[in-house]
Amino acid sequence: MSDTPETPEHFDTPTHLKAWMEAGSKPIEQWRIGTEHEKFGFHSKDLTPLSYDGPDGIRAMLEGLMAFGWEGHYEGDNVVALTRSDADGGGSVTLEPGGQLELSGAPLENIHQTCGEISTHLHQVGSVAKELGQSYLGAGFSPLWGLKDAPQMPKGRYMLMNNYMPTRGARGLEMMYLSATVQVNLDFGSEADMVEKLRISLALQPLATALFANSPFKDGKPSGNVSERSKVWLETDNQRTGMLPWVFEEGFGFEKYVDYALDVPMYFVVRNGAYINALGMSFRDFMDAKLPALPGEKPTKVDWENHLTTLFPEARVKRFIEMRGADSGPTQSLCALSAFWVGLLYDADTQKQVAALVADWTAEERMALRLGAPVTGLATPFRGGTLLDVAREVMVLSEKGLRARARSDGSGGDETQFLAYLQAVVADGRSPAMALLDKYHGPWGGDVRPIFQEMKF
Repeated sequence: MSDTPETPEHFDTPTHLKAWMEAGSKPIEQWRIGTEHEKFGFHSKDLTPLSYDGPDGIRAMLEGLMAFGWEGHYEGDNVVALTRSDADGGGSVTLEPGGQLELSGAPLENIHQTCGEISTHLHQVGSVAKELGQSYLGAGFSPLWGLKDAPQMPKGRYMLMNNYMPTRGARGLEMMYLSATVQVNLDFGSEADMVEKLRISLALQPLATALFANSPFKDGKPSGNVSERSKVWLETDNQRTGMLPWVFEEGFGFEKYVDYALDVPMYFVVRNGAYINALGMSFRDFMDAKLPALPGEKPTKVDWENHLTTLFPEARVKRFIEMRGADSGPTQSLCALSAFWVGLLYDADTQKQVAALVADWTAEERMALRLGAPVTGLATPFRGGTLLDVAREVMVLSEKGLRARARSDGSGGDETQFLAYLQAVVADGRSPAMALLDKYHGPWGGDVRPIFQEMKF
């Protein structure tokens, strides 16, 4: 942990904000892995999305999961999240705007634990879902239903965003209600380590998009993209999304990330459990006690933490780094995402090799990959070859990093076993979405509905 001053109750200077972020630095023995994934719930009998209320709705799922030791958290009378104590395994279960059920995993030491946590969660969800006539789909974008069909969850944050998002991009509501992701959260050891990790993460996020592309359908037919989820983000509020090219400039560090975050307009402030509309307002004004929504008040640590959750670049910094470029998918892919990034970023020698690999990529090349990967996946052109060529090289490095970590499952296996899903993708030479399209045009007979059986958990 870096030597930073104690954080005050109020965060009223950029220095306070920077100190809070820098205090996330940890020695390598304290680095952990936090894996999050979202999934679409639907009625098994007719493939329609789950409403919040009703005997077979999302509320019923959350209440059913409480039997496994989860504690409910409420907005008014509505349960909107679940948590567990660290002693009981930690983590949380939350709701995305369209009812996507999300597991935010506990910070764990290795991928064996991460994959075990995911399996346990899916078993619990499956047990409750069977009783309710529900199923859950692992995909990056709703393959069948659209915005008119999507339910709305009773969360104050999302209610505020509903009117704002369409003013900030053509597809912001689709991002909220129709997309699902898997991400991994990783630690850094110092400011310099954060900088190197974030640069690697941003440069390679289009590769992750291509490797995990699992959403080629929209409104019941092929969309023309292998990752409709990733494509949607290109038309969602560009003040808070994207590839952050300035991260690669000389002098980047926590201070410049704080400056970026301060320039992103606010969404809300939470007081006494209620969401107060701060849409488009400035956190800088908030630090000067001039926020129109709360005149005379200055922000707290929680206000800053909440604001950082409203930034959506392809890789995001808080007190750790979040990898945000992958589609949700089958269980093996959820474990594979964590293995992929841990292999690249949790072994010092491997990280240096990866940093050298992407060091001379230009901002234009990185952006071309970001634009191309959602459409053409691993076939996206790059330097006389394709992203598949990059994937082959990077996968070797990820496996090398995991072997160097030497984290055993107790039966002689290490973490490299969790790369099998990606190794099969690279061996096939195509993003996973292409296999779904083959089935759509072949045995599915042009009908997207079989995906609900094939890709359900």
